[in-house]
Amino acid sequence: MLLNRVVLYVRDVSQTARFYERHFGFKAKSEEGDRIVEMVNPLGGTILMLHPAGKAQKTAQSIVKLVFDVEDVETFVGACAQNGLHFGSLHQADGYVFANAKDPSGNAISVSRRAYRKP
Repeated sequence: MLLNRVVLYVRDVSQTARFYERHFGFKAKSEEGDRIVEMVNPLGGTILMLHPAGKAQKTAQSIVKLVFDVEDVETFVGACAQNGLHFGSLHQADGYVFANAKDPSGNAISVSRRAYRKP
């Protein structure tokens, strides 16, 4: 069994889709009549399913953070800043670096070198 999909409840599906396309290379897939837009990374990995949040549903209140593996966090964060996505400070952890930000709906995201650390 594999975890292949994560549902994100968002206020503006189109804006959030553009965000993940622009900054993380995902491609939007949708079917006519379907409220969900699937964000697929051409390199593989988990599919993000963007679902419109209900009026009473609070966004950005989850305890989930999306973590994207990036070999060079500092370079990636710098490139994102040029495109309008600003991460917080670079943090040093146990043998790796990471930085945090939020998507347009306030969902927590992080870029991390953890997957590339040496044992």
